[in-house]
Amino acid sequence: MNVKAGQQNATILYTGIMSDNLYKPDNKSSLFSRVFAMIYALFAYVVASFALFWFFFATLDWAPYALSGKVDHLAASLIINMLLVFLFAAQHSIMARKRFKQLWTQVIPAHLERSTFVLSAGIAILLILWFWQPAPGVVWSIEQETVRVGILGLALFGVGYVVFTTFVTNHFELLGLRQAWLYAVGKPYAIIDFKRRWVYRYSRHPMMLGLLIVFWSTPDMTVDRLVLALLLTVYLFIGIRFEERSLIAEYGDSYKAYQKSVGMFFTWR
Repeated sequence: MNVKAGQQNATILYTGIMSDNLYKPDNKSSLFSRVFAMIYALFAYVVASFALFWFFFATLDWAPYALSGKVDHLAASLIINMLLVFLFAAQHSIMARKRFKQLWTQVIPAHLERSTFVLSAGIAILLILWFWQPAPGVVWSIEQETVRVGILGLALFGVGYVVFTTFVTNHFELLGLRQAWLYAVGKPYAIIDFKRRWVYRYSRHPMMLGLLIVFWSTPDMTVDRLVLALLLTVYLFIGIRFEERSLIAEYGDSYKAYQKSVGMFFTWR
């Protein structure tokens, strides 16, 4: 494998676009199975999109969250919040692993594997939003209006950056719609070649950078918001570390060369 191929595949693998279970269309597939595939994929897409944007709006204090009722004890609240984030992290980590996909696609159709991942992620985010426990205390609160507006603008930039990067790769592939569509119309699945364009010319993980901006850009950092930001940030860096370790093991010097030429979040040279 040459360096260019390693660079392309590395980013695709991390964002989850590459499928380890390629499938061929079955001309004998019933109309029901084809229609069901599209309905299921669209349902997963809507649930995940709704959950993600609810999360984004909640971080901006534009949407309510923590709707299940408040636990009186601080320790219990923190434990619940940690378990919610752990559930999300476990879902992401386990379902993204190659071995799990190989086993999972013996249970569900390969063309719905990505949609199932997306649906599960959406449900995990909804659980966080619904059962999250507010904690008393404010870490910082900025009163200067100009600064508050600037921080809000930075958070909105982070949201837009995350959404934008999904389209730089392939938004519909990332969220499972393309796989279901190709099955529904009877066309073979083919991996989309990744091209180092736009933000991916300067960042190996631009989507993760956008999420970090969203996590931390708030003029009013409460204790529970700090807990969420810390937990998700730790998970994000652990996930990147393990993913890149597996990519080095698989692609060797090709991926090492990619790491040297493109920074994790920024490329300064």
